[in-house]
Order: sequence, then C-alpha cells, then structure tokens
Amino acid sequence: MRSRDKIAYFYDGDVGSVYFGPNHPMKPHRLCMTHHLVLSYDLHKKMEIYRPHKAYPVELAQFHSADYVEFLHRITPDTQHLFSNEMARYNLGEDCPVFDNLFEFCQIYAGGTIDAARRLNNKLCDIAINWAGGLHHAKKCEASGFCYINDLVLGILELLKHHARVLYIDIDVHHGDGVEEAFYFTDRVMTVSFHKFGDLFFPGTGDVKIISKVVETYLPGAIVLQCGADSLAGDRLGCFNLSIDGHAECVKFVKKFNIPLLVTGGGGYTKENVARCWTVETGVLLDSELPNEIPDNEYIKYFSPDCSLRIPNGHIENLNSKSYLSTIKIQVLENLRCIQHAPSVQMQEVPPDFYIPDFDEDEQNPDERLDQNTQDKHIQRDDEYYEGDNDNDHNMDDM
Repeated sequence: MRSRDKIAYFYDGDVGSVYFGPNHPMKPHRLCMTHHLVLSYDLHKKMEIYRPHKAYPVELAQFHSADYVEFLHRITPDTQHLFSNEMARYNLGEDCPVFDNLFEFCQIYAGGTIDAARRLNNKLCDIAINWAGGLHHAKKCEASGFCYINDLVLGILELLKHHARVLYIDIDVHHGDGVEEAFYFTDRVMTVSFHKFGDLFFPGTGDVKIISKVVETYLPGAIVLQCGADSLAGDRLGCFNLSIDGHAECVKFVKKFNIPLLVTGGGGYTKENVARCWTVETGVLLDSELPNEIPDNEYIKYFSPDCSLRIPNGHIENLNSKSYLSTIKIQVLENLRCIQHAPSVQMQEVPPDFYIPDFDEDEQNPDERLDQNTQDKHIQRDDEYYEGDNDNDHNMDDM
C-alpha cells in the first residue's frame, strides 16, 4: 500500500477556447471551468501541474491513418466547402464539425494523454489526470461522436511499451467503441465499458465484483479510466440518473487497486455539472474531501444560485430489473472464466518514448514571435499551474 500517491495533472488553457458551434452540445469551455474549480479548492497545491506538449502529426499517426491526420491538419472552416468528398469520407460535418483551431485542439488533448502515459511509464507518478482527454469514439480513419483523434488509444499504445497488459474502463454513458475496435484483435488490452446502465452506479449492486474479477484474472500493469460525465443526472444528452458521488465512487474503487492509473474526461454536456464532477474526482484521487460550498472563482456564476459542489441524482425510473442485471453479471463472469489468465507477451525492444522533429535555434527568425507553447519548451519546469493575471482563461466569455 503506497503511503501517498504522486499525481500529475495536465492542462492547457487553449484547449477550452475552441468553439464547436452555437447549436453543438460539446462545449470545451467546461475544461476551463473544471480547472478553475480545481484551483479554487487549492487542489493544484497537492499535484504536479504540467502543460502538455502538442502531439506531432507523426505521433497521431501511430494509430490514425496518415491521410486522415494530414486532412485534419489542413482543413479549415473557410476551405471545407472545397473538400466535400473528403469531408464525407472522414465523417466530418454535423456531429464532428470543422472549426477554427481544430487540429491544435486535437494536438493538445492528445498530447496530454500521451504525456500522462509517459510519466506513468517512467514511474514519475502513480496517477496521471487529463480531463481534456477521453475522446473514445474516434476511429482510425474517421471522426465519430464529437471525437476526432482517439487520445485513449494513443495513450494505451504508449503504456503498452512498458506494460504487458492494459485494462481500459469506460463509465461514459456511451459505449467506448473506438477504443474497443482499436484493440479488438489483441489480448494485451482488455476494454470494459459500462453504458446504458440505468440509475445504479458502478460499482454498486455487486458490479464491483466484475471489475475485481477482471483485475484478478487479467492482472493489468496499468489501468486507463475514462470518466465521461454524460452519465450524470440532468445531462443534456445523457439519459442516466447518476449522482456525482455515485460517479466518483467508481474512481475511488479503481484507485484502490494501487495500479498505475491514467484518468481522462470524456462526454458531459451540462458543463457546470461536468466541472463539479471532475473536481470532486480530482479530490478523490488526492484523498481530499471537498466542502460542498464552492469557493469564489472566475466561473462562480455558473454554479448559482446555491453554489453547491454536489448535485442529487434525478428521479428517472430504473428500467433494469435485478434479474436482468444478474444475468449480465453471470455472463460477464463466465466470459472471464473462459479467457486466458494474464496473457503474456514476447520480449522485444522497447520503442522510444516520442519523436521530436529537429529544432535548430540558429535557423529561427528572430523577428518571428513564438507562441506560448513553443516558448515553454525552452524552459525546464516541473511545477506549473495557471492562476491570477497569467491565466489564459481569465477573461473567457461563455461559449
């Protein structure tokens, strides 16, 4: 039993500044709200805070097809009408619109999950958090379900460089189909997705036995936990009935295994509740109980009038009978009994952590202004967080 977990937290203010469109339910602004809520509870003082690198196209192509990555890199709202065939081929459009800074958005959230995996691999932390990640629907050659780049697959690929087996757990209201599809033909990754599960929260009503049995049978070297918050009561798109405490109970349970853990966000479309949920779960990972009254912060108006951290579950009728749930549990446990116990992997040379294109300072134009992210790469820092006047999101308007 570890005396105290070392936790790395990844955040870049730019990830919350993009805009999917006026009628689109995905609001990356929720990430700014989450971060400020984390800061208001002083949780950043108990973690190591990092700005993630922007994932290079060659890193994204470790899973995605190079032509798809290249198209995401060059398409813009002003040019999309010239590429109607490609837009259809890559499933870009209504659910997955092209917006300003789309590719940079993908680079940031994917870079956060990749960096999180690398810190875990190098034993620099026990738990790594990237609330911007968790976009589990993206496929190898196309966007899907508001997701463009599947950061979870890229993070798992990194973890597989150091771990024989990785367990992926998904508590989003939607099935984590992109991750399951990516690793369908390998026994080195097991995916467990809890979706369409009524008003009972995992790990309630005996379902902890399923996850416990999975861990006991599969013996993963690392766990990736996708914490989509669209399974909360009152979500704009979700139809579940979870309270925040119920959702957080899953995080608490998985943490108790004391296995290297990568935690990401995911869905969640009532943004004030998303911020509440992921802040509570950051506290859970830090073993910190948070008072219910939300401290003053830049986004306090979104939590009015009561400014409470926790929300009650809803009053939706649970249509899952006990016999139905019992049948599912029996079937899953039987499936586990039939699989190979802790499948092994042949020894091989570990691939390098990442690829960084050559950077020659002598060739840089002294009159060219570098963006903040590039400047940061010239500064070796292990303690970085956003607060006060230097906060990228200080004057962020509602998206």
